[in-house]
Amino acid sequence: MSRSQQITQALNQQPLTQVNNKKPLPTTIDGMLKDKRFLNQIQAALPKHMTPERMSRIALTEIRKNKMLGECDPLSLFGAIVQSAQLGLEVGSGLGHSYLIPFRNRRANRVDVQFIVGYRGMIDLARRSGQIISLQAHAVYEGDEFDFAYGLEERLHHIPTSDTLNRGSMLGVYALAKLKDGGHQIEVMWKPEVDEVRRQSKAADSGPWKTHYEEMAKKTVIRRLFKYLPVSVEMQKAVTLEEQAHSGESQDHKSLFDDANVFEGEYSEEPENKKELVDTETGEVIQS
Repeated sequence: MSRSQQITQALNQQPLTQVNNKKPLPTTIDGMLKDKRFLNQIQAALPKHMTPERMSRIALTEIRKNKMLGECDPLSLFGAIVQSAQLGLEVGSGLGHSYLIPFRNRRANRVDVQFIVGYRGMIDLARRSGQIISLQAHAVYEGDEFDFAYGLEERLHHIPTSDTLNRGSMLGVYALAKLKDGGHQIEVMWKPEVDEVRRQSKAADSGPWKTHYEEMAKKTVIRRLFKYLPVSVEMQKAVTLEEQAHSGESQDHKSLFDDANVFEGEYSEEPENKKELVDTETGEVIQS
């Protein structure tokens, strides 16, 4: 059963009452966050650990950090957050699991949201295969002691300089994975290689490539290492989304909500003694 079919099935099970006065679903981010029907309906698309209220707070927090997200298509924004939640990654937190980036969808003539996995998110997803004991990535600077070799006697030696304030320029990055069977895999990328990957990205001059270059460099070398590693289903999905973002292709988050007029109809809410809403200014859950 597809995700959109699951959403439709969940909606069919909800006690919705048709009314004479048409009340279409709001088309703005602010309106959707205040609409109980939308929050009820989107619950069907979210994993158990994520509530609509939590998703709303994340959306408002990200919009405050990047005003352009507020100009994006609302369903694309919420769909990107749902995608992140389904992968078990936290958007925009200090963990650096994933990021939301505005993306001009010229084909649809609108601004969509691209979901980009951070390097810590990549590590977290890779470990879920159960075959990887540890996975780490590090940057190498001019002041560091560094040596490596591929081949039958593969080795890697890295001692960062103790003078952390004068490490010099970054030379490259590497990723090292230790496997459950006792083996290991190494991948090294020099800075010109990383910069070429960045140059080919549609988000080369914005988002985390601009604000978190070292982390994006580490993520890039981890992605290159993946071709040698056993990866989880979530990891395969994340890589697909990454490739779409890198090439400037729409990730089509709206398709999560597309089937069977999921967000259309004329409904009245069942009476409730207590309604839970979200304050669109503070992102806090309020009662009314």
